[in-house]
Amino acid sequence: MTGHHPRQAVVTGSDSGIGAATALLLAAEGYDVGLTCHEDTAGVRATAAAVEERGQRAVVEVFDASRPDAGATVDRLAEQLGGLGVLVNVAGTGHTDRVVDLPYERWRQVLATDLDGPFLCAQRAARIMIAGGHPGRIVNVTSVHEHLPRLGTAAYCSAKAGLGMLTKVLALELAEHGITVNAVAPGEIATPMTGIAEEDAYREERPGNPVGHVGHVNEVASVIGFLVSPRASYVTGASYVVDGGLSLMAAHGHDSATGWRSLS
Repeated sequence: MTGHHPRQAVVTGSDSGIGAATALLLAAEGYDVGLTCHEDTAGVRATAAAVEERGQRAVVEVFDASRPDAGATVDRLAEQLGGLGVLVNVAGTGHTDRVVDLPYERWRQVLATDLDGPFLCAQRAARIMIAGGHPGRIVNVTSVHEHLPRLGTAAYCSAKAGLGMLTKVLALELAEHGITVNAVAPGEIATPMTGIAEEDAYREERPGNPVGHVGHVNEVASVIGFLVSPRASYVTGASYVVDGGLSLMAAHGHDSATGWRSLS
């Protein structure tokens, strides 16, 4: 399939954090953007205003990724935008419960939000792109915990690992239609979800991380921006880890947080 994908994008969870940063980057690159929020309507309105300040259209929908009709939001946004070339699945949730204490209802809610929702949105986006007869880009924001387990996050890790494998299957199935599908797997990023203010990203020290600090949302958004660009046309089914080198540290787990750099 030849040609370029349309300059219309949907970014879920774009009221703050990685989603908002991604929406603004895409707007700066000439995309009209469909935005969603779950409850933070003030946040998504601020993102919409910032998109429009960059000379692009913004349309907004309230969105619950855990609902069986979550995919319909993509249909509505694409209709308002007049097409769809890019979907970025950012919306998600987490938890802190050991498996023995994790209520089934919480397990299901996290999986529904972090796996079912992206599946339904990607399915609808792919249908729109195929029907339009043009290439497209789908990016699923997973987590470094797509690849690495963490105590107290069984549902979150399971959902993100599942979304990583869904990304690969979608890449296989949609390649013939000119649609690439990739994952971006952030480490600890300064967002409302992690409780770290965006402006503190480079001041929040992490001695056990090779880079030594928390990541900034723009560092994740820039990777997403690459993946939806023509420069990444031959990239599909990949997972780009954006974690400051954290996932390289397994062999140093026995070292102290401050002493791992020493060879003595």
